[in-house]
Amino acid sequence: MSDDTTDPTFTASNSRGVSDVHTAREWLRERDIQDIECIVPDLAGVARGKMMPTEKFFSGSVMTMPASIFAQTISGSYPEDDERFQHNPVDGDLYFKPDYSTLTSVPWETDPTAQLIHDAYSRDGSPVATAPRNVLKRILKLYEDKGWQPIVAPEIEFYLVRPNTDPDYPLEPPRGRSGRPEVGRQSYSISALNEFDDLIDDVYDLSEKQGLEIDTFIHEEGAAQMEINLRHGTPLELADQVFLFKRTIRESALRHEMYATFMSKPMSHEPGSAMHIHQSIVDKETGQNIFSGPDGEETALFRSFIAGHQKFLPFLTCVMAPFVNSYRRFAKSSTSPVNVYWGYDNRTVGLRVPYSNPEARRLENRIPGSDANPYLAIAASLACGYLGMTKGLEPDAPRDGDCSELLKALPRGLPEAVALFENNEDIIEIFGEQFVATYRAIKYEEFETFMSVISAWEREYLLLNV
Repeated sequence: MSDDTTDPTFTASNSRGVSDVHTAREWLRERDIQDIECIVPDLAGVARGKMMPTEKFFSGSVMTMPASIFAQTISGSYPEDDERFQHNPVDGDLYFKPDYSTLTSVPWETDPTAQLIHDAYSRDGSPVATAPRNVLKRILKLYEDKGWQPIVAPEIEFYLVRPNTDPDYPLEPPRGRSGRPEVGRQSYSISALNEFDDLIDDVYDLSEKQGLEIDTFIHEEGAAQMEINLRHGTPLELADQVFLFKRTIRESALRHEMYATFMSKPMSHEPGSAMHIHQSIVDKETGQNIFSGPDGEETALFRSFIAGHQKFLPFLTCVMAPFVNSYRRFAKSSTSPVNVYWGYDNRTVGLRVPYSNPEARRLENRIPGSDANPYLAIAASLACGYLGMTKGLEPDAPRDGDCSELLKALPRGLPEAVALFENNEDIIEIFGEQFVATYRAIKYEEFETFMSVISAWEREYLLLNV
């Protein structure tokens, strides 16, 4: 992420998206688009929706889907009702309205196809509280009411792996153009990146056709582990881009007989994959970064923004580390931060302040995993900062040493994380009771599903020893 993070001249990319339905008709006609993927990100970040002919899209009624799409676990089941979570017993329809600013092509389809992200509404026209885009909009409205505009830049790590159709077998790195799989650490290696030149070219090509802007593409520390850094922008637009990038990278990998996985910890002896989120806030009236004062000094709001993350990240860890696998990344002696300390240009703490000029002063949240829903992870991170600023919190002293062995505050498992999340009054108030109740119910159900599976570790060490 470059030092112009908070450049007030930032404008959204004009290479994708249109302003209204009339412009959309013309955009689709010019490209001879015959089909439209009407998509909605669910709580896990999975694309749900319908494909329909372009003619039907414009002539038909409002798109509907059952409310249960926002109450589904990653395995496809549904949590049981409890005292907080009450699922709609008749699973009635929700209404979905297109956000035409997200209209773009689907360049991997053989026939001309477009994709269009939709927002979810109830029959009375109110936004659905459990829809991830609406959750992020709810947090952004809090900033808007203060006259603030958040600017974010996500960095997404992922692995390329050999195709694996049997979940009982561990994943393995793929073979690159040399015909050999990677071994050892290859952080920032150009030659290791060049092993997958054809795939990377496809990623750039497909991204360009969708108007998705890549800042940098690097080889990370793990075997065939990559990282894409996105250009900074407004949170909703960047969350949309991460959502679309994941689809794009998976499709590019399949073209080359590989899988791309955003699992937080896909291989036991390799580093985990993160989604680091750089954040700064500008005053909407002046366009100035509120983290820097007139003389370039840090402001009290910046320190409170950091303090908010320190205090509330433990209560929102289950949003940034949403699955059982996510917590395998939080291991001592790993390259992932396991704490909520902060420091200047210190990658061993969970909250890093990169060196920059005052206009680009920002905080990098290094806690979220790449498996997190980008809408919810960005919403959660901004919520931490908002609570810190509105409560006037103060951070502890910055850390300048190696903190990779230090544990502080973060829960180490999904049930513990969900328990913190569901019992914090500030979190319930800022996210709403319905979202908190639904999310907690889904996560507990997923944990129960996980507990029904016997692992290789249990067979290895318990079978003949206990």
